Amino acid sequence: MNSYTIHDMVPGLTESFTVTVTEEMMQQFYAITGDCSPIHMDASYAAGRGFPGRVVYGMLGASFFSTLAGVYLPGEHCLLHSVESKFAAPVFVGDTLTITGKVSEVNETFMEATIKAAIVNQNGKKVTRGVIKAGLAK
Repeated sequence: MNSYTIHDMVPGLTESFTVTVTEEMMQQFYAITGDCSPIHMDASYAAGRGFPGRVVYGMLGASFFSTLAGVYLPGEHCLLHSVESKFAAPVFVGDTLTITGKVSEVNETFMEATIKAAIVNQNGKKVTRGVIKAGLAK
């Protein structure tokens, strides 16, 4: 876990990590949220919509922005103020995602850093974009 403070955060600072989406993650997300949309639950339904398999919950993918902020950038001193997510392409079970954040702005008056984030799959395709506002300790 990283421990960046507001004074360590400078525009251009970048961190990333990689995770593979598993069937277990899908089951746990369903158990927590109750989202039973057939595009996430039924492979035949997803195939009928033109997808090669069940589509991973968009918010499951976007939840990795929380990990990015809370563990990597800035890490332990972070308290999320906001996360904006835009879904560019679907994610599927078995995809390996690289989640990257880059500090774009630091506001010492409000003790907040803006982090531009992206999630890219194993084929190099950007699947999710995000803007994270992270509150920080001194």
